[in-house]
Amino acid sequence: MKLADVSIATETQSPSVPTRQASHRTILMCRPEHFTVSYKINPWMNPENPTSTATALAQWQTLYDTYVGLGFDVELIDPVEGLPDMVYSANGGFVLDGKAYGASFTYPERQPEGPAYMDWFGANGFEVVVPEQINEGEGDFLLVGDVILAGTGFRSDSTSHEELARIFGRQVITLKLVNPSFYHLDTAIAVLDPVPVDGHSNIAYLESAFDEASLTILRERYPDAIIVSEEDAAILGLNSYSDGYNVVIAARAKGFEKQLRERGYNPIGVDLSELLLGGGGVKCCTLELRR
Repeated sequence: MKLADVSIATETQSPSVPTRQASHRTILMCRPEHFTVSYKINPWMNPENPTSTATALAQWQTLYDTYVGLGFDVELIDPVEGLPDMVYSANGGFVLDGKAYGASFTYPERQPEGPAYMDWFGANGFEVVVPEQINEGEGDFLLVGDVILAGTGFRSDSTSHEELARIFGRQVITLKLVNPSFYHLDTAIAVLDPVPVDGHSNIAYLESAFDEASLTILRERYPDAIIVSEEDAAILGLNSYSDGYNVVIAARAKGFEKQLRERGYNPIGVDLSELLLGGGGVKCCTLELRR
């Protein structure tokens, strides 16, 4: 990655395009030291196909270096042997206002990750809220302005949305996922404006990932959203992370990259093709820490 690929400054845009402003981010990541695909809990996983831990580590390091180059504070949780999916730190919880709502995973293979992440939250100054309901953290919970979009249908139970609303005192909007390839909300929606622009935060999403009721909500709330193609979504192009100007995306999501540039964002492509074999991309490897 060249230094020129990373920018923290805004660019001058035409009057019709908002000026985007990067905001500082603090995130949690986990090195994929034990990455492999030894079981199948999503359509992306195929234990019969070989994986390379070394390749996963190298690709993850590029993502880490990209975040550091953008000026983010990047904290690390120690990987645990036997938990190959721990690299997907976004699933480890949902952190807001200094509180960490822990994850309670659907599949037994991932259930030990919940306590591991909650231990880290507690040791690092967060108020830990032990979940009563099944949820998979920021994989299904996305903060958009003052509202939390919450996914259900495959992993997080809708009852966790009620729990989330009680804990954080924010409006929680339930969205139902219907395509098993997009089993977490962060595979079907990208939050583009973590800090509202003119009182508004925008998103990008894949229409076919949602039922009609959810699409009605998204169209009404985000009329200016970027609608991403099936082709770009199929390589988890929407599994992206934005600071409000720089948007780190899958390197092969060229259509999405063009759409972002047209809206005044600065897309930065990274190759996480090895981690895609486990069903994760940029956002899956990125848990935001909001103190």
